[in-house]
Amino acid sequence: MKATARAPANIAFIKYWGKQDEKLRLPLNASFSMNLSGAFTTTTVEFSKKYTQDIIEFVSARHAELVSASKKVYRSRNEFGMIVARDEKFSLEEKNRIIKHLDLIRAKAGISAMAKVFTQNSFPKGAGAAASASGFAALTMAAATALGLALSEKELTMLARIGSGSACRSIPDGFVMWEKGTGSESSYAYSLYPSDYWDLRDVLVIVASEMKKFLSTEGMSYVQSSPFLQSRLRRIPEKINRIQELFSRKDFPALGELIEKECLNMHAVMMTQAPPIFYWMTETLKLIHAVYEWRAQGLPVYFTIDAGPNVHLICEAKDEQKVIEKVKQLGIAKEIVVNMPADGTKIIEEHLF
Repeated sequence: MKATARAPANIAFIKYWGKQDEKLRLPLNASFSMNLSGAFTTTTVEFSKKYTQDIIEFVSARHAELVSASKKVYRSRNEFGMIVARDEKFSLEEKNRIIKHLDLIRAKAGISAMAKVFTQNSFPKGAGAAASASGFAALTMAAATALGLALSEKELTMLARIGSGSACRSIPDGFVMWEKGTGSESSYAYSLYPSDYWDLRDVLVIVASEMKKFLSTEGMSYVQSSPFLQSRLRRIPEKINRIQELFSRKDFPALGELIEKECLNMHAVMMTQAPPIFYWMTETLKLIHAVYEWRAQGLPVYFTIDAGPNVHLICEAKDEQKVIEKVKQLGIAKEIVVNMPADGTKIIEEHLF
C-alpha cells in the first residue's frame, strides 16, 4: 500500500485570510489562484503492518533534480561558486499535524496501519510560498491512493482543506476557485480554467528562506481584531466577479492592477491586527518599489505576496526574461523560481523510498 503524489504550490490572486471554522478550515471568503509549475512537493506514503509508528521525514532535494523537474530554477551561490543546499526538517508540531491528517484518512479507509511518509520540496517551506498547500495536497492524494480510497476530485479538495486550507486549491488543474461555503460539504475547490488557458508567468523571488515567525494558522487567529477586516470581506464577492470577467477577455493590465490591490489589502489587515504581523523585509519593499519603476519604464509586471516576505512577480510569457534579468540586477534574490500555470496534484511512479 504505497503511492507517490506531486502537488503544485499555488499563488492566490484573490486571497483568503481568516477562517470561519478553525477545525474544518472553512475560509471567511472565497479565493482564486494559479497553480505553479516550478514550486511543488513530492510525497511518498506507504502503509504497512511492519511499521510500529508513523515515520515522517523531510528529504533534501539535490539541485540537479530540482532543475530537471522544474526546468527554471535559479539559485544563489556561496563565495566558492557552489550551490548552497537547504537543510530543512519537520518540527515536532509539523509531524503531529501530518499524523493527525493521516489519522483522518485512515479513519475513512477503516484501517489502523502505521505509515512511512517521505516528502520533498522544490522550494523553501515555511517562508510564505505556499509549502503547506502543496504539502497537504500531495499527502492527501498519496495517502488516499495508497489506501485505495476512490475519492472524487471534489472530495479530495475537501479532505486536503482540512490539512491546510489552501491545499484544496492545489488539487484541481490550472486556475482554481475555492468556494467559501457554509459547511464542509460546500467549501471545495474546482478548476475554473485549465493550465493552458492563459500563458502567464509567476516569477517567484525568494528573498528569505527561513521559517517565518508567525505561521499562517497562528496569524489568522487574530484577524478579527483588524478594523479593516469587515470592509475587506464586503469587497471580496465583487473582486471574485471582477477577476472572472478579466480572465474571460484576458485583460492583463487590469488583472495585474487587481492582483496588486488585493495583495496590499490583505497585508493591511495583517498589519492592523492585534498583535500586528509584518511579513515584509527590506528586500520585499525594494522589490515592490522596483516593480513600480519597471512599469513606469514600460515593463508590464505586477507583484503579489502571500503570508511571508517572498514576492511573486506576475507577467505574461513574452516578458518573462526581461523580468528575470531585472530581478537579477537587483542582487537580492536568494533563489528565483519561474512558474507557468500548472496542472493540479497527480500520482507519479517515481517513489522517494
